Amino acid sequence: MTLRYTDAFVVLATTDCKTLVQFYSCLLASQPKVYLPDTYAEFQLTGLRLGIFKPEKSNYQEFANSAKSSTSLCLEVEDLENAIAYLTEIGYPPPGEIAIASHGREIYAYDPLGTRIILYQSY
Repeated sequence: MTLRYTDAFVVLATTDCKTLVQFYSCLLASQPKVYLPDTYAEFQLTGLRLGIFKPEKSNYQEFANSAKSSTSLCLEVEDLENAIAYLTEIGYPPPGEIAIASHGREIYAYDPLGTRIILYQSY
C-alpha cells in the first residue's frame, strides 16, 4: 500500500488572515489566486502553492505555539541585496547579516507571524 497523493502545498495558519495575506501579496507582488476574506487565501508560486488559513476557534490551541518552529519558507532570489532592500521597503527588514551556506548566500527574514523566510541566492 502507498499514499497516493495528487498534490502538495504549504499552508500557514493564522488568526489574522488579513495581515498575512497583505504581507505575502506585497512580498510576492501577486494577489492570491483563491481568496475567501478572513478565512483562506492561496498563492500560486513557481513550483509551489502557498495557502494561508484561519483555523476554527476550537483548533486555535493547536497552532498557538507554532512560532519558532523549524519550518521555513525558502525563496530563491536572483539578487539578494535587492530582495533585502525590498523587504526593508515593505517594513520587514531582515534582522541579521547575509550568511554563506553550502548552496549560496542567504538571509533570514520573518513574516508578521514570525514564520522564518529564507531568501537565498545560488552561487
